Amino acid sequence: MQGQDGHNVVFHPPELVLPLSIVPATLQSTAMSSVSRADSPPDPDAARWAALMARDAGADGTFVYAVRTTGVYCRPSCPSRKARPENVSFHRTCADAEAAGFRPCRRCRPDEPDLAARRAEAVVRACRRIESSETAPTLAALARDAGLSAYHFHRVFKAAIGVTPKGYAAAHRAAGLAAQLPGAASVTETLYAAGYGAASRFYVQGAPRLGMAPAAYRKGAAGLRIRFGIGACSLGAILVAATDRGVCTILLGDTPEPLLQDLQDRFPGAEIVGGDPAFEGWMARVIGFVEMPGRGLDLPLDIRGTAFQQRVWEALRKIPVGSTATYAEIARAIGLPAATRAVAQACGANPVAVAIPCHRVVRSDGALSGYRWGVARKRDLLLREAGTQNS
Repeated sequence: MQGQDGHNVVFHPPELVLPLSIVPATLQSTAMSSVSRADSPPDPDAARWAALMARDAGADGTFVYAVRTTGVYCRPSCPSRKARPENVSFHRTCADAEAAGFRPCRRCRPDEPDLAARRAEAVVRACRRIESSETAPTLAALARDAGLSAYHFHRVFKAAIGVTPKGYAAAHRAAGLAAQLPGAASVTETLYAAGYGAASRFYVQGAPRLGMAPAAYRKGAAGLRIRFGIGACSLGAILVAATDRGVCTILLGDTPEPLLQDLQDRFPGAEIVGGDPAFEGWMARVIGFVEMPGRGLDLPLDIRGTAFQQRVWEALRKIPVGSTATYAEIARAIGLPAATRAVAQACGANPVAVAIPCHRVVRSDGALSGYRWGVARKRDLLLREAGTQNS
């Protein structure tokens, strides 16, 4: 996966206006009276007709149109044959159209959730089925449940989640293993309990997702060497930590001690090394990035998370500097419009402040909330990125 800085991330009908000179004299008075009414309110049906002619999917849900000759009503985006204007009536809701004696179109199904919502629901159902099954369901079974062909469902699922159904199942299995390893009596038994038929299958499929050997993970990342540094920036204390693969943690706070404790809690068995002169250059570059986010972070990241978290974090990294997005917009961007709460949880699990810009996500009303390093820092970052921070 590549972020917006380009570095690798390890681990989601116009009007026809005639010149007055060619308008017949008998019609000029009518034309002039039309000009005198130019300030009158626009006709809402004209805008609806324009949306209908353009088959504008963005107008779906705002109104439906009915055709007297067929007795059906449709979405504005319905691909059916265009009707004559004199046969069309507009209705605010499906209930209004049905009260007027029309029935829903069988092609665009205006009385059901739109296509994007139906596909999102199918993907969510597939994810839940994968998560609850001891053996990963086949692609054919998942597609049949969604009412789609295997080929089409594969495309829809990958577009929404960022990985294939098989990849999602592998990520879920690896996450289950990660949850079971700490404190487990036997690594081998835990591998089989997580659904790996053989240890060799784990080392091919699951080890890259775990980020380390399972024995090391079971012991709290025992044997993993993490370099770190603590410094100061305009947002307060900052801790930066990195594995051999890249930056794995960026924490912000008021004082250094809680930040170091947080790092140790994350990797209780790792060899955590401070005071490394070679790491000072990394520290300086991260602090420079925090002070000036627009310059980008020219360091690799070693970020571990679930497939869903990675999908959310990838979407966050696409929010331009100086812009914001709502939790609902991020949920729609990853193809799961109903996953707003899960998106907020993924933002809260972000291990690298600013590098994954969860501070650019706001509530639907524009209010700031939910920033694990403090709302004041979130406001400060947004003001700085917008170029309006007070000196």
